[in-house]
Amino acid sequence: MKAYQVTEFSKPLEATELDKPEPTGTEVLIRVDKAGVCHSDLHIQDGYYALDGDTKLDLNERGINLPRTMGHELYGEVVAAGPDADAPIGEYRLIYPWIGCRECSTCLAGFENICAAPQSIGVFNDGAYADYCIIPDSKYLIEIGDLDPVVATPYSCSGLTVYSALSKALPVSSDEWLVIMGSGGLGLNAVAIARARGVDNVVSVDIDEKKLAAAKDMGATAVLNSGNADALAQLQEITGGGPRAVVDTVGAEVTASLGIGSLLKGGRYVIVGLFGGGITLGLPTLPLRAISVLGSYTGNLTELKELIELAKSGKVKPLPVATRPMAEVSDTLDELRSGKIVGRVVMSNS
Repeated sequence: MKAYQVTEFSKPLEATELDKPEPTGTEVLIRVDKAGVCHSDLHIQDGYYALDGDTKLDLNERGINLPRTMGHELYGEVVAAGPDADAPIGEYRLIYPWIGCRECSTCLAGFENICAAPQSIGVFNDGAYADYCIIPDSKYLIEIGDLDPVVATPYSCSGLTVYSALSKALPVSSDEWLVIMGSGGLGLNAVAIARARGVDNVVSVDIDEKKLAAAKDMGATAVLNSGNADALAQLQEITGGGPRAVVDTVGAEVTASLGIGSLLKGGRYVIVGLFGGGITLGLPTLPLRAISVLGSYTGNLTELKELIELAKSGKVKPLPVATRPMAEVSDTLDELRSGKIVGRVVMSNS
């Protein structure tokens, strides 16, 4: 089979011929039909996360070994299964990729996405930028009903990540405001899902006017260009004194400072973005303002199933998604890195 792999950090993906994998035990073999391109793939391709100052978190030291086939947003056909698997051969499924060790107390409690020994598809195990992909158990296969697979594929990361973050940020009452930092794929999904979950007042914040226009189309009540010199004052004016909650899909110093600085007393700042950098907070301000600063990483299997049911209800406005041939995945990552992509891109093998 063909796979597009990171063979050297900070280099383009390499088209590689590999043996088609054979499932064993409870494993199932998926013929990849659709694979979403996610911003976190850029960090894996680079080989690090940027921390405070010049400090970097080396992904090789974190257990991401090369060569690696990325791609964690996956939809495809179940074509084979190990002898211990109960799999719907010949049917198409969305895949939950945030798999843990499946043995620790965290995994057994249903939170594999924050397992200390992750086995995530496309991150720690080979993923969807290929013809085929092995999934360790059929319990990670999700039926999407009449949803468009192109729209549904990014739900397994982009949609799930913001769905879980919103669960931490809510409730936001009808006279309060929710702020979404960033209007990329995550941010646009966050707007759509927040509105589907009954949030009346949503502000989308970005520095790109085209992306802000897309956020407005997705249902944002108001938009704000954070490049404005008085962005904090404008945000507080829009929200009538400050938002109840902020979901930061960027995770940069400027978005964190703006988001935390704008909060009402008792507000919640939830960060999912991995852009990098650091912030300094006066510790007494946390109890004095009674604010919460929360990290949220992807989401669990139950949350993905909840999101798919919400999408099936027709309440979630579909994200603008473009499709391209799988062979263009490396070029697509370059375009994503340069900020040229509005919405989401899904690679296709069909």
